[in-house]
Amino acid sequence: MKDLKHSASIYKDFENHDRFNYPENLKRVTAGMGGEAILIFTDKYTSLYDTGMAYCAENFIKNIKEALIERGRDKIDYIFISHTHYDHVGALPYVIDEWPDAIICGSLKAKKVFESKGARNLMKALGEKARDNFVHSDIEIRNDNFRIDKVVSEGDEISLGSSYMKVLETKGHTDCSLTFVLEPESIMFCSESTGVLRSKGDIHSSILKSYKDAIESAIKCREYKPKQLLSPHFGMIPNYYIDTYFELYIEESEREKNMILDLRRRGKTLKEIQTEHEKKYWSDERSKAQPKAAYIENRNHTINCIIREFED
Repeated sequence: MKDLKHSASIYKDFENHDRFNYPENLKRVTAGMGGEAILIFTDKYTSLYDTGMAYCAENFIKNIKEALIERGRDKIDYIFISHTHYDHVGALPYVIDEWPDAIICGSLKAKKVFESKGARNLMKALGEKARDNFVHSDIEIRNDNFRIDKVVSEGDEISLGSSYMKVLETKGHTDCSLTFVLEPESIMFCSESTGVLRSKGDIHSSILKSYKDAIESAIKCREYKPKQLLSPHFGMIPNYYIDTYFELYIEESEREKNMILDLRRRGKTLKEIQTEHEKKYWSDERSKAQPKAAYIENRNHTINCIIREFED
């Protein structure tokens, strides 16, 4: 399968743990930098979790087709959308072209985002930045054919035969963010509202819309007590580290919040706060996994939402 997992990355394995060693009924079909894309095989259905970036859509489709053949399957029945950011759904139009009958599940907010021309144009622009950052190609980055067929919300269960997908609303990163749990296997597919792990002890908070919502989301997921956990962009978390993962996320979120608010109290301008944030959180190493334009977009949202929620 075409993959970039061996390229230089800010994501590091735990000792004696392969983050790409997925459970038997899951198959990683990720084809490039971006969110993890996973095929989920149950007795009656084949589902896809997220689709990754648009620039690597051709290899992504090849990976899916190879995995389907390996399992004796010929179609995708469901697509579960964690949220609507370009690095998680950019390749969705290409997947729909191949499997137009797939039922795409996402939040009501995701449906509204996909219906917004402005939001689709932003996804296209950031997708082009990613293409230019990671590959030398003139592949067209599309912003058409995005859709949600089945709106899901907190507590919903989508039958997948002998298994089912349970839905948790986990706002914070975006207002459309969902966490899915495959049951009865108890495999949790986290949203970015509960962070992006880079390596043991190193997590990125990724709060863009609401700090308070993000912390509530982390507590909700921790209290669910999943048996296995998939972190976006990273892969599988060691089972012994699941509780620590959520605790680490909450601690890092508070640390970032306090830094921003301290700078604000000291009279720093918004531009100065952005500069200090970049000094702490941006690096050449990070550029190997994320275009700087995307970091800047996210940084500005993070700073603004923290100031909005907590400034006296």
